[in-house]
Amino acid sequence: MIGSAYVIRVAEGGQVRIRIGYSAWIVGVVQFFVIHRIAESAWARPYSWARNNISDLGNAHCALQPHPEPRYICSPDHGLMNGAFVALGVLLAVGAALTDGALWRGGRTAAVARLLLAGAGVGFVLAGLAPADVSENQHVLGALFIMAAGNIGLVVAGFGLAAHVPTCLRWGTSLLGAMAITAFGLFISRHYLGLGMGGMERAAALPLLFWALAAGVRGLFRPAGRMQETTAAEPASRVG
Repeated sequence: MIGSAYVIRVAEGGQVRIRIGYSAWIVGVVQFFVIHRIAESAWARPYSWARNNISDLGNAHCALQPHPEPRYICSPDHGLMNGAFVALGVLLAVGAALTDGALWRGGRTAAVARLLLAGAGVGFVLAGLAPADVSENQHVLGALFIMAAGNIGLVVAGFGLAAHVPTCLRWGTSLLGAMAITAFGLFISRHYLGLGMGGMERAAALPLLFWALAAGVRGLFRPAGRMQETTAAEPASRVG
């Protein structure tokens, strides 16, 4: 009887923790796109998803930027955008940490995937704390964490997701990561394939965010009974 009560309490606590993780992903991605829209709308010269990098919205000074493509940058709401980068990074890492029992298999593969996804979160924090025109090296390091570590994390995640995740979604996750890695290679080699510099950067950076949003929504609205069954399995085996 005591063991059963313990299992129920642990399962309920696990459900809350997991829901916080899924919610962190949803809130992080949604606030990023909302603030992205607000920041780009503040530009006197129209901001272009094809010609401008995402990080142009966070540049602290108005100036002509010659590399990698010439463009004039003046972002009045750069502070707001950099705050969105930091918030997104923190919430991505929180989600990776708290969704362990429900979304992921046990074992090394899932642990590596979650670590790499959390690394992408660290990258967004670095990018927000160091705008490209203030500390370029730190900003580039953050971008590498996002588009290299994060996308490799997506590829690995396809093999580390829990058994209840449909096979098509597991394979789709790895395929999405592989496509984003390819886009990252094209971006750094300046082969934009008609998408423009900003378009190819988005093809490399945004798949991770779309995946986190989709995983968060699917997990948060998954039937409570199935989630409880997942979270209760491990403590139940210990009590037995």
